Amino acid sequence: MSISKLDILAFGAHPDDVELGCGGTILSHIKMGKKIGIADLTGGELGTRGTAEIREREADIAAGILGVEFRINLNLPDGFLENSKESKMEIVKLIRQYRPEIVLATATEDRHPDHGIAAQLVSDACFISGLRKVEIESLETWRPKAVYHYIQFKDIAPSVVVDISDFYEQKMEAVKAHKSQFYDPDSKEPETVISSPEFLGFVEAKAIGFGKQIGVAYGEGFTTNRYIGTANLFDLI
Repeated sequence: MSISKLDILAFGAHPDDVELGCGGTILSHIKMGKKIGIADLTGGELGTRGTAEIREREADIAAGILGVEFRINLNLPDGFLENSKESKMEIVKLIRQYRPEIVLATATEDRHPDHGIAAQLVSDACFISGLRKVEIESLETWRPKAVYHYIQFKDIAPSVVVDISDFYEQKMEAVKAHKSQFYDPDSKEPETVISSPEFLGFVEAKAIGFGKQIGVAYGEGFTTNRYIGTANLFDLI
């Protein structure tokens, strides 16, 4: 990879998390000229449908639709994520290598236990990455200015909502690239919560709901553990 500096680095616990949770935000910020990368923590190998190999191919297709600079997988164990020193250090390496201003991470609490663990893991790594006494090869310290956690299955009140109205259809194209995971009337694999015919409607309803709260067609919600500051209230309209 030749990219040395990112504006945003988005983390998912599984290969479809980023598309579902913040795909529209990624698209809108790439349109603004921002450089964005994706890091999946696991290959989703314990998922009921598909295999790690299938999901890797689907993730690559989705990354092309989003137009990110790169997508990598850290190959941590699906279903058994731990907020361990070893896992933190893998993420610290990425943060120091690509020096993102903003990190996007999974929901702080969610139906899948990996999501909440990943949220704390990534947040902790962002802090540790700024500690000068934590030495990794020749990589200099770097601490992102903000970590935003996208909202996933559970209903969580957002700290901020991003308008994705112009990018919703393309977001859903990227989501559907993970076709092994979602509704397919010809599939012979077991049905899951997200493979039901209703699930994509649920995703749309959440986007409409977030959008309605800020007066737009579609939105994506995020939480953060820091205050959102501004010198001009009109910047927040």
